[in-house]
Parts: sequence; structure tokens; C-alpha cells
Amino acid sequence: MQAIEALKEQQEIGKAGAGRTVSGIVNSIETLEGGGFLVRRPFPKASFSEFDPFLLLDEMGPMEVAPGEAKGAPDHPHRGFETVTYLLSGDMEHKDSRGHAGRLRAGDVQWMTAGAGVVHSEMPSRDFARTGGRMHGFQLWVNLPQRDKMIKPRYQEISSSQILKATSPDGLVMVSVIAGEALGRKAVIEARTPMIYLHYRIEPGGVLTQRVPHAFNAFAYVVDGAGLFGAEGERGTDGQMVMFAPDGDEVRIENPADAKAALEVLLIAGVPLNEPIARYGPFVMNTEAEIHQAFEDYREGRMGAINS
Repeated sequence: MQAIEALKEQQEIGKAGAGRTVSGIVNSIETLEGGGFLVRRPFPKASFSEFDPFLLLDEMGPMEVAPGEAKGAPDHPHRGFETVTYLLSGDMEHKDSRGHAGRLRAGDVQWMTAGAGVVHSEMPSRDFARTGGRMHGFQLWVNLPQRDKMIKPRYQEISSSQILKATSPDGLVMVSVIAGEALGRKAVIEARTPMIYLHYRIEPGGVLTQRVPHAFNAFAYVVDGAGLFGAEGERGTDGQMVMFAPDGDEVRIENPADAKAALEVLLIAGVPLNEPIARYGPFVMNTEAEIHQAFEDYREGRMGAINS
């Protein structure tokens, strides 16, 4: 019921919005993941574990990879959540224990609902591994509500050409709509719970005002540049996560007119589940007993294996 009401609120139009203030700014930490590739991560970390319903945000790169040096995440399990992989540059191949295989190129999105569980592999394509190049992307983990934890896994793989894009009338604000709606464009991806995932590029002098319902937790991640965030104009810069307080129904982001470059941000928001979380590595369930069962199922091979 909460999700339905939030979706109705998101779709309301014609009402004057109240601007949200900034509740905090979080610096990313650098960590090694998978086979040893570098990521920047605002959460989870010791001081900030999750931002309901979001469990993790990783920025992979940007990095220039020499021929033969590209790394990825070999076979690893998932259960109980969704992963959203958004590739800005590079070339990745995906395989899983249920026979799925796919490829992500620049601008593509893979929305994987792990559900009851899969063993998954995310590796640079053979072409990219051979030639090297620029690798840059994001992975967002989204918690699933308890009723959906054990649903059948599925994929939504959306090419760059299918991601709807829009530009403001003044030409200063551009958006790629991955989930939700912005500038009159609605995403083609179906999320399990109502959420917003938008990639904005704001030229100097540009201002965006995005409607975000009161029921949604919301944050912005600064991909590149620096800008002013929230009703009070707090400054956020490259690699920082800007959290918005739930005190309004609009988010405001500005790139000052005297800025020397465009501001790129991810604006992400979703309905908090307000459910207990038990977490162990790539398993996210509601109880410790369910975590133990997930680990046992993986160890005993009940999640399958990836065929070479």
C-alpha cells in the first residue's frame, strides 16, 4: 500500500513544490573489489551502512586500462536484492548459473533481480581485455521487499538507444532517464518498488528542479564537477554523495554560471522498506536464519554454476 501511495504522489502534477534541504554530505572511500579493480564507494562503510532501500553504490573508475590488465568480478552469488549496472564507458560481459549471457557497452543498463539466487560473473569483454581503454560505470544495489526476496531471477537489459533522454527548454540541463520520470520522459525499466534513477548533465548556469515525493529517500552522487544542492545551496563535489532531507517534494541542483565545466550527477530516490535487514556479503535477507540458508544453498550448489 505504501508503494502504491508513493507512486500516486510521484505522478501528481500541477502543484507547487517545496524544496528539500541537504541532510548530509558523504565522502567516498576507495576499495578494491572483484578481481582487484578500484571503486569509489559512498556506502556501505563503517559510518554509513545503507540508505533504505539502497544497500550499495559503487563507482567503477574512471580508469584507463592497459591491454591485458582489465579486471572484473568472477563467479559470485547473489540473493535477495537487485543490482543495477550502468556503464558509461567500457565493455563488459555477464554470465550466470541460469544460462543467461549478456554484454554491456557504453550507455547500457543491466537491471538484474537476483531474487531466489544466482551465481553471476561480470568480466571485461575479450575485445576490451585485449585492447584496453577507458572503464567507467556504476553499480547500485536495491533491497527487495520481504515478499519478493525469493522470486524468480530476471534481467532487464536496456541498450543506450533505449534509455530515454531529454533536454530542458533552455538547453542547459540534459537527462538520461533510467528509472522514474524527468522532463516529461518516463523510463522503460520496471522497478519492483517505485524509485527514481536519473543521470543529469548540467551546463554552467543551469538549474534542475526534480520532483521527488515526500515518501522517497533521495540522494545525489556527483560524478564530475561541483554544484549547489538543495534549497540552501550546499556545495557538493566530485565523488561526494549529497543526502536530501524528507522535508519537501522537490530537489534543486544548480551549476553556477561561473563554473568552468558541466556538472554531472546521478539523482537516485526510492521508497524505504522499513524492514529488518540481515546481510552477509552478497546475501541480503530479513533474518539470520535466511542468511544461513542462503550460504548453505550456495555452498551445496543449489544456486547452480556458470558453464564455461
